[in-house]
Amino acid sequence: MDATIYHNPKCSTSRKALEKLRDAGIEPTVVKYLDQPYTREQLTRLISDAGLTARDAVRKRESLYKELDLGSLPEDKLLTEMVQHPILVERPFVVTDKGTRLARPVDRLDEIL
Repeated sequence: MDATIYHNPKCSTSRKALEKLRDAGIEPTVVKYLDQPYTREQLTRLISDAGLTARDAVRKRESLYKELDLGSLPEDKLLTEMVQHPILVERPFVVTDKGTRLARPVDRLDEIL
């Protein structure tokens, strides 16, 4: 099975998701999205394919979220901020042959393994 994880090695949930994939015998393509940021089209597709909205996929606990006062932005502008500041994107997104999930909690991966 092919898989891609949009990974932040500093995030314990992202590390657990990567470990879960490897425990399932899958060596995923690892995209460190802070080093290789999302394009708008890519992030839009990941969010949509996971059945989410930008508001569902933004890290509301991130200090930058409050600093930029993103709570009242419409979806389109929120997505723009997420592309410009990838730290604002919840993690990790995982894509397999069976679908896309925001692996938060990690057990969501079971749906696409």
